[in-house]
Amino acid sequence: MDIREYTEYREDEIRCLYGAVGWTAYTENLHALEEGFRRALLVLAAWENHELLGIVRAVGDGATIVYVQDVLVRPDRQRQGIGTALLRAVLDRYADVRQIVLVTDSTAQTAAFYRSLGFAELSELGCSGFMRSMPKGC
Repeated sequence: MDIREYTEYREDEIRCLYGAVGWTAYTENLHALEEGFRRALLVLAAWENHELLGIVRAVGDGATIVYVQDVLVRPDRQRQGIGTALLRAVLDRYADVRQIVLVTDSTAQTAAFYRSLGFAELSELGCSGFMRSMPKGC
């Protein structure tokens, strides 16, 4: 597996990846998704034999805050260390940034995954989070 910057946006492969993991709110507006990629601080992709396995997309200023917007891995390749490798690559790149944050589904599995990489729930840090979202949720 090779992890490198995703510099050439390819709508078909991104639509397929987001659709495969069920993130159809993104694929309903492909123009906005493409703009999100173009304006991102960093997008890394995991590749194997020229095949896209997953991506991580980060936004923010890269100096004081990084927000991990998306971590996606093809369903048939999940639980093989790809998501971990992608997220570690972001954490390594921004090791000196004070706040690296993300929002995710509230399940035991996702909590365990992010805890294994050093993340804590906001309430454990004496913080709370707020979000204004479109009616469809996260």
